Amino acid sequence: MTTAFALSDVTIAYHGHPAVHHISGEFEVGTLTAIVGPNGAGKSTLLSAMAGLKRLSQGHVKRAQDLTAPGAVAYLAQLSAINADFPLRVLEVVAMGVWPRVGALGAIKGRERHKIEHAIEQVGLVGFEDRLVDELSVGQLQRVLFARLIVQDAPAILLDEPFNALDAATTRDLLAIVSGWHAQGRTVIAVLHDLEMVRAHFPRTLLMARELVGWGATAEVLTPNHLAQANQRSLAWIDSASWCEAPGIEHVHTERAS
Repeated sequence: MTTAFALSDVTIAYHGHPAVHHISGEFEVGTLTAIVGPNGAGKSTLLSAMAGLKRLSQGHVKRAQDLTAPGAVAYLAQLSAINADFPLRVLEVVAMGVWPRVGALGAIKGRERHKIEHAIEQVGLVGFEDRLVDELSVGQLQRVLFARLIVQDAPAILLDEPFNALDAATTRDLLAIVSGWHAQGRTVIAVLHDLEMVRAHFPRTLLMARELVGWGATAEVLTPNHLAQANQRSLAWIDSASWCEAPGIEHVHTERAS
């Protein structure tokens, strides 16, 4: 099985205290994986490091060769971290997905224009093309951002809490897009907190509490024992703890679930 992202001893510390603590493992190409754990477990920090947005204190993240090209890894931050106050239209935001291919100042026409129009249709926003994004609801804005990801057409997609604070209809529609990416063979990794959603829709799970608790098939990772371990380890961390002393971890080895 080909590896999309290989994590080796990944540690990220702030002012000497660990947010992510000695995590190693591999995300295989074409897998759909949820990253879960208690609040403050380092999930979003790990994902942003994989996107190349966080500096590691120790270890490294290695990408497959085809994921090193510009735009090959798409990243969607949490909605709370996105500034929607700029006077941009829906069409303009979605069109940002083509920038890795044509550049910010390149002409968008023909095939690229068709991709943008089709993406807007896929997320259910036909007729919203000229609407300013600061006029949209939370769910509509997330649909716009998913349309941008569709246009980017990246083989690997990283999503940070993509369904947080969304209504049921929007969540259902965007989950269908994620499932479609998986069916196309893309590597999709999402930070999530809804464990029932993970069990229903995500074949693989990485469970962490700053350090790794379990990684493998979702049914084998999200057990009462592993979840209790994650909660206990999260509570055990204190500000004065040494970030180089890692207790034993369990890595669940399983075959890829489809």
